Amino acid sequence: MRTAAGARICTIVGFVCAVVAVLLQPAAFGLAGVVMGTVGGALGDRPLGWYSAASGVVGALIGLVLAFAVVHLAR
Repeated sequence: MRTAAGARICTIVGFVCAVVAVLLQPAAFGLAGVVMGTVGGALGDRPLGWYSAASGVVGALIGLVLAFAVVHLAR
């Protein structure tokens, strides 16, 4: 039971990191989201942990695209 609770916490932290990656520091928080989602999935929170890892990648990509757009539109 303890492992399942820890896996769910890792998964939730992974989703939070994915959302924060869109707004701040996409590379750092996107990577953290992928790591936490992968840990959650490996600990037994399947398939939600793997979805969390995927959302970390998507959050990082969206954050990078938005940062690129803001920097180049400011010129």
